[in-house]
Formats: sequence, structure tokens, C-alpha cells
Amino acid sequence: MSEDRTFIIIGASQAGGWIAKTLRTEGFEGKVIVLGEEPFLPYERPPLSKGALLGDVDVDSTYFWAPESYEAEDIDVRLNTRVVAISRDAKTVTLANGEILSWDKLAITTGARVRPIEIEGTELNGVHYLRTIEDTLAIQKNIQRESNALIVGGGWIGLECAATLKKLGCNPIVVEFADRLCGRAVTPQISEWLLDFHKSRGVDIRLRTGVEKFHGKDRVLSAKLSNGDEVNCSLVVIGVGVIPNVELANQANLQVDNGICVDEMCQTSDPDIFSAGDVANHPNSYLNRRIRLESWENAMNQGISAAKSMLGKQIPYSEIPWFWSDQFDANIQMIGIPLEWDTTATRGNMEANEFVQFYLKDGLIVGAISVNSTRDLRLGKRLMQAGKQVTGKDLENVNLKLQTLLKN
Repeated sequence: MSEDRTFIIIGASQAGGWIAKTLRTEGFEGKVIVLGEEPFLPYERPPLSKGALLGDVDVDSTYFWAPESYEAEDIDVRLNTRVVAISRDAKTVTLANGEILSWDKLAITTGARVRPIEIEGTELNGVHYLRTIEDTLAIQKNIQRESNALIVGGGWIGLECAATLKKLGCNPIVVEFADRLCGRAVTPQISEWLLDFHKSRGVDIRLRTGVEKFHGKDRVLSAKLSNGDEVNCSLVVIGVGVIPNVELANQANLQVDNGICVDEMCQTSDPDIFSAGDVANHPNSYLNRRIRLESWENAMNQGISAAKSMLGKQIPYSEIPWFWSDQFDANIQMIGIPLEWDTTATRGNMEANEFVQFYLKDGLIVGAISVNSTRDLRLGKRLMQAGKQVTGKDLENVNLKLQTLLKN
């Protein structure tokens, strides 16, 4: 009987929360236990570098569900709780306090943690990473108007922080070791657009530049850059990527390769253990390769899929990757992660910051990025899903409605 079974979810993350909630909406009547290391219920991470950091939204508003909803649905959420071991043979998890819990099905949604940089001075007050609610609150306390805020890393988190801190009256300085911004995520042309866009709004961006050390007695006062420059700063935010939290999976001898390896049903190498979200490496039929996605939409939808698989409802998970970012007055969205293409088509006006750039391979859309053009990107996604043959000329023709291409 389902009411006699216990499903445990390790990780009170977005994916973990969606697994727990979906188990209930799908009719599971057994025990649902969510174990989370943080002191917070499942919450959204995107606002942490935008609205929450800006102060436009409070911490409670980042929660996916109201605290009382967990009790109403009989979901046992245990915060400040760390799992130290998984036993596949005994089907148990051991907690840091020594307690041992038994499970019938297990989900690992441990997400990822910030990638640290190993240089002198990172322990100083005022030097921060940004991944958790506590990180955002700590950064807020250290913001000083009209002072320099050094941001290490020119990826999405770094650029979002730069835009937010500029709005808060700081002078953001972004240092990026590579020769362009968001080099792993966008094309050189889009990197150039990002560079011009941020510079035009007063962000100081220094490419091909790293940090050698931070100076200060108790608080950070300055940073020595790799080119020898010394930059005064009262605040530092480091954003150089994340590392998937696979330690428990490794300990349990599950298959791991840049994340916990799962199949299209979100099932790990153990048939009774599942995984979803930032920590899961899954096969994607649209991309024709395995991938680990750090994405809001993926954490939600893969979590829902994992829950259904735990209940024996075999529905393959495969979706076109979708990402978004808000920077100043630009809403940036991306679909797909193309490795190669033979045609680029830009619809709209890049100088006016309102366009979509499509990437095509053999007449098929394999990816796109939009700035303030959500509708056209959404139609482009439908063309991609339908596998419609299109031409760059048609995509660039703003007088041609994209929905007509769906009918051809």
C-alpha cells in the first residue's frame, strides 16, 4: 500500500520542493520527508541577484509555497539537517545527528555550491559569494553608496549583480579573466553586445583580468588585479561558477559525471534513487547529448518528472533548455545550447536593445537569444519544437509574422 511507503528527498531545493508537492498532487499517501541543510524552505534563486538584492522583494516572497502548506499536505520538512551517508543496501540515510531514516524511494536534489577562488584575502569582511538567501542578506549589509563594488566573474550572476549594485548607487567594476563576457553561454557577437550595454550604463568592465589578492585588515579595502592595478573597493562579489553537490552520490557509488547521471526518467544507476535539478546530468533529445542544467525551469519541470517516475509513471523528461536574466532594462532569454550552426539570423534592432538572434543548422533552429523580444523567442521555440525548416531571410523579415512559418 502506498500509505505504508516512505519517500525521502535530500535537498530542500526548488527541485526537491517540486518533487514533494508533485507526489501529493499525484495522489501519493505515504510519508514524504524533505531534508534540507539551509534554514529556509524551498525558495527561488533568481531574485537573489536582482529583486531581493535590490530590496524590491523580501525574503519570504522568494518561497515557492507558504510555510503552512507543507503541514497541510503532510510533508515533513526538516531544515538545518544534513545527510552524511546513504545506504543503498539497507535503504537508509544517516543524518549528522546520528539519526537513521529508512526509505522506499529516494531523491537527491542537492543542487550546487559556489566555486571558490583560492587567493589571499577572501576571508575578509565584505568579500562575498552569491548563492543563498543568507548571501544576499550579507551583501545588502555591506553596500555603500558611491563606493566601488568589485565583481569577480563576467557571467550571468556577475552581470546581474553589477546592474543591481549600480541601481543601488555603487560603482560596479567587473573583472573577467576570459576575453569576453558570458563566454560559455553566448556567441562572441552577443558578448560584445553585453559589453557595450553594460558600459553604456556606467559599469566598468575589465576583460582578460583576474584578481591576485584582496587587501584589508578586518574588512576588504582594495584588490590587486592580475595586470598590477590596485582597485579600491568596499564590497566584493565573487561569481565564477558552481560545483554540483555529488558527494553523497559518490559515497553511495552512484554513477557520477559532472553531476549525478540519470536517464530520461530521472532515475539514477540505482532504480530506487532519483535525481533532478542543478545536480542532475540527464540526456536531452533536443540537444542529442547529455547535459547538466543550472536553470529555474529545469529544476521545476525535472522535479515534477522525477516525482512521477518515483510513482512508476514513466514519462520521459526532455525539454528545450530555457534561461533568462534581467539586467538593467533588458530582459534576456535564451533557448537551446547550440554547439554549432551554419546560419545566424537577427530579427529586430540590436542597437535599440530589442531583438532575437537565431542560430540555424541545416535549416532548423538549434538555439536563440532574445533581448526584450519575448514573443518572437516564444514563437521561435515553437518552430524549434516542431522541427520546422526555416530560412534566415524569413526570420529576419520583421514584416513576416513568425506564426505563419508554423503553418508551412
